[in-house]
Amino acid sequence: MAGSSHGHTPAAWTGVTIAFIGFLIAGAFTVAAEPVGFVAGLVVVALGGVVGLAMRAAGMGQEKPAHSEATAQS
Repeated sequence: MAGSSHGHTPAAWTGVTIAFIGFLIAGAFTVAAEPVGFVAGLVVVALGGVVGLAMRAAGMGQEKPAHSEATAQS
């Protein structure tokens, strides 16, 4: 996996970091029994996905591998 640079892009790191913060928020508000805070944490998780996709669309993600003849035949 190290040879494929899987996830080693600014888009991936930013999206995952934002989603992780959202999970922390949701977890804290779950323990505090505050449903509004829990939902806010889930919104932050979704925001992480949107930001990651937007950054990938802006060219900060990993390039798609070129389609080769050998791949098509297997």
